[in-house]
Amino acid sequence: MAKEYSRTQRIGDQMQRELAQLIRREVKDPRVGLVTITAVDVSRDVGHAKIFITVMGQDNPEDIAQSIKVLNAAAGFLRMQLAREMKLRSVPQLHFHYDESVVRGAHLSALIERAVAEDNQHVDGAAPEDTLPEDGRE
Repeated sequence: MAKEYSRTQRIGDQMQRELAQLIRREVKDPRVGLVTITAVDVSRDVGHAKIFITVMGQDNPEDIAQSIKVLNAAAGFLRMQLAREMKLRSVPQLHFHYDESVVRGAHLSALIERAVAEDNQHVDGAAPEDTLPEDGRE
């Protein structure tokens, strides 16, 4: 039976907190926007970690790709800084990926809101006698 909250999940959570601070404090590259770390997925052998990020205020795919490229280039430096902060025998290799789930969620939410608004327009446009039951009673 698997544990509810495994060691790799605990390491990922701590890495998420530490990396958020390190990126904000240490990465001075202007090509990196306001980065939010949405998740950290650590492999079972703690050799690799996928860091999923979103970049606030950057909707252009080229800008997002540039931010990912800069963070992946700084991965060695960030890994060294993580080693100083965390008490681990070995710190995983860092691999940054863009998290599209936030954008997809916002898009789906907008579609749902638009569908609800269209339904409300159809209901509001119906004649009052159309809303009575078939037998004519209220």
